[in-house]
Amino acid sequence: MYRRNVLILLSLIAIAVVIGSMMYSVYAADNEVGTNGVAGWLNGRMMGTCGRMNGLRHGGGPYGSIEVSEEYEENVINIAKNDPDVQELLNNGYNITAVRPIITTKVDAQSNVVTKTTNAIVILQKDTTSRASVWVDLEGGKVTKIVILTRTVIEKS
Repeated sequence: MYRRNVLILLSLIAIAVVIGSMMYSVYAADNEVGTNGVAGWLNGRMMGTCGRMNGLRHGGGPYGSIEVSEEYEENVINIAKNDPDVQELLNNGYNITAVRPIITTKVDAQSNVVTKTTNAIVILQKDTTSRASVWVDLEGGKVTKIVILTRTVIEKS
């Protein structure tokens, strides 16, 4: 009976250590992105771990940050700003906080590897309650999708 209790206790401690280390990793990654909770997970985990360059966040991934030129950023932002729906968001208090390239890598029949970005996501934020993701098609020069997430906080006394 004593051995069984010790084995159960050691198993619980091992599980707690594994869960704790996973939570610490997510917490550290979220703080690196600059937000906590679900928003940090969505932007850090779903969009890639971010590095900083010129005040805007740039997409990366598990292999490190991707450096994006100012010309690329300006091109993506100009395409986004030309869309009337994005103009309305900017006029309603949203600010551009990030430009994240969507990078694709293709291997052709001759084993040539081509890596390029034909799309990007522009992240807009309004206060701490709303965030919008704007998908930009660089080849078509247009916005293809806008997703707006709004967090509502109801405080009760």
